[in-house]
Amino acid sequence: MGADRSSLEWRRVVEYFDRLEKASGKIRVEELGRTTGGRPFLAAWIANPETLERLDHYQSIQRRLADPRVTSDLEPLIREGKTVVLVTCSIHSTEVASTHTAVEFAYRLLTADTPRFQQILENTILILAPSLNPDGVDIVTNWYRKTLGTPFEGSNPPELYHKYVGHDNNRDWYIFSQVETRLTVEKLLRAWRPQIVYDVHQQGTRGSRMFVPPWVDPIEPNVDPILAQQMNLIGMGMAADLTAAGKTGVVVNASYDFWSPSRSYSVFHGGMRILSESASARLASPIEVPREQLERNTVGYDAQERSWNHPEPWAGGVWRLRDIVDYQLIAMKSCLYQAAIRRPELLRNYNRVAARASERKRPWGFLIPAAQPDPGAARKLLEVLEFGEVEIEQSEKGDFVVRMQQPASSFAKALLERQSYPDLRAWPGGPPRRPYDATAHTLPLLMGVRVEALEEPVAGALRPVSHPWAAAARESFAGGDTDAWVHINRIWDAGGEVWRNLRTGDFARAANGPGWRRLRRPRVGLHKSHVPSMDEGWTRWLLEQFGFPYTSLPDREIRSGELGRKFDVVIFPDQAAEVIESGHRAGTMPEEFVGGLAELGAEALREFARAGGKLIFFNRSTAYALDRLGLKTRDVVRGLPSQEFYSPGSLLWVKLEAEHPLTLGMPEQIAIWSEHSPAWNASGVARYPESGLLASGWLLGEKHLARRAALVEAPLGSGRVILFGMRPQYRGQSYQTFKLLFNALIYPRE
Repeated sequence: MGADRSSLEWRRVVEYFDRLEKASGKIRVEELGRTTGGRPFLAAWIANPETLERLDHYQSIQRRLADPRVTSDLEPLIREGKTVVLVTCSIHSTEVASTHTAVEFAYRLLTADTPRFQQILENTILILAPSLNPDGVDIVTNWYRKTLGTPFEGSNPPELYHKYVGHDNNRDWYIFSQVETRLTVEKLLRAWRPQIVYDVHQQGTRGSRMFVPPWVDPIEPNVDPILAQQMNLIGMGMAADLTAAGKTGVVVNASYDFWSPSRSYSVFHGGMRILSESASARLASPIEVPREQLERNTVGYDAQERSWNHPEPWAGGVWRLRDIVDYQLIAMKSCLYQAAIRRPELLRNYNRVAARASERKRPWGFLIPAAQPDPGAARKLLEVLEFGEVEIEQSEKGDFVVRMQQPASSFAKALLERQSYPDLRAWPGGPPRRPYDATAHTLPLLMGVRVEALEEPVAGALRPVSHPWAAAARESFAGGDTDAWVHINRIWDAGGEVWRNLRTGDFARAANGPGWRRLRRPRVGLHKSHVPSMDEGWTRWLLEQFGFPYTSLPDREIRSGELGRKFDVVIFPDQAAEVIESGHRAGTMPEEFVGGLAELGAEALREFARAGGKLIFFNRSTAYALDRLGLKTRDVVRGLPSQEFYSPGSLLWVKLEAEHPLTLGMPEQIAIWSEHSPAWNASGVARYPESGLLASGWLLGEKHLARRAALVEAPLGSGRVILFGMRPQYRGQSYQTFKLLFNALIYPRE
């Protein structure tokens, strides 16, 4: 493990853990299910044989510790229970080291009879997931082996390393959209309720050699302070053990904040999340980094200089896969040893955090009215909450109630309330300090679901309900119901007709009087660059979830022209204009993956639109439309410095033009996802209001957006170009704006 230029096939990892189980009584291996690509999804339980023989018993202790309402006598549970630690590896598959580390650490823990390993085996239950993305392990390995010994050795694959979401598989911990996420939550996090989840990652090549907590500000306000302090404690212990072992370049309290729950499940359910980020090589190939090339302006530290949180800088030199594995082995051992020797206090505090969540008074709860403008989105919101262990009740009026007096109240509150991200600057009045991820995660706004915070209890009796979302799943033809789009695609699949009322947006199997138009199923093409785009993957996922057939269009197919013979609409996901235009540069990738649309592709798109086709552009890709298609509009925030305009993943209000084909079935005002998004000096289908734009998150410079357009449709010949100043399918969450996209797909031809 960890040898230069070594790479792992997932089947060999599975075979090795199977051999470990046959050879040792200290390990149990279970296939939890199958991945998106059909590979076995694996976890291993490691502890003393006596513990493994009674796993059901220890699982029962965890359940009682996690819910103080059913725990009458805590002390016997503290005396007998084990600290459960889940270690997750290589969710990001170009971060290849941690699967190597998982294999070697399992071997060492099972064979090396040392005092620390004895303590770990006696006092903890280690659940080891050697990869949360087995498909990606093979995607990266296949590419690495293909390019080994070529000028492209160590480059990233020209495809996403997860079928749909690529790097965003680590942003899926509250919408639960992907198979691997759901298996991890259902079979590990919900089933075992670990006190610690240690998530093993890699970072860039020129910063610290390893980051561990404490985190930088801000910490999401629903994270219990006990957990925040314990994460500081465990992380500092890991940093101390790494430094004592002679490992330099260890940093704490730098780079990584703890704001977005999309990156963490455990901490909103009473357990810690420990993150380590090791410096990367070029996949498994060594690199050389001179000291003078180490980063100097990373958030919180200078990689070349000594500071309290970075006391022993790395001297520079050769950095290889084996170095990463060595750091990770020490960090894993340290985390587990601390979990072992601190077992009683960790179990007691785990129960205390659950008790504090169950005693929450403000708000008393949240009301989700049964009558919703979008029943399908409300159904999805209820399903998300229930899958996340939130208890849901129903009032005598039929409304759904989430009271805060429950262990999962932190999770529910984080998702249902609006965020107010602090105004953090590099210096007073200076540029904003970049959040590590998004600043808003308010699901009701993203989904278009009415939710009310309650300061007082609901009048009348409440009854628990199981699967409340299932009752709402029905055939719908309402124009404002997200579920209706699934049903109309099923009708098309069966060869039926679909009609739409052009005033209300409602659907039907046949015309119901004047104002109805028969819809033709759109023939959809989706641009797919050789420079992988997560937004393209999310778009594929969304189209498949709602039943829209589509064809992926690489650059060469667009350049070949005659798009109108095959497609009614072509979508360009969020991607930089220069990437769409030029793709990979010559010399950086094999020849078949080099280049973009170039002039030939731009002319093919102009020809397609002039002949009546529709072109749809998301977010950054709209700049390509402005630059290459000759649209007469201007992005008013393009080029503004971040001190003047900054919207780093926020929810902003816009007003929609009524009864426009793009807004049928939509309310007058909605919140849209804004992530460094454009705005135009044109008449728009969606426009920002005069003031009060921020719905949730963080926004600087709202004056630049006031009264500007966030959604524009412009004629081009006989066709149309539709510009979305947003990502309408953002991470599978923005049900509200899904409908804007779907309306754009069926936008009627004149």
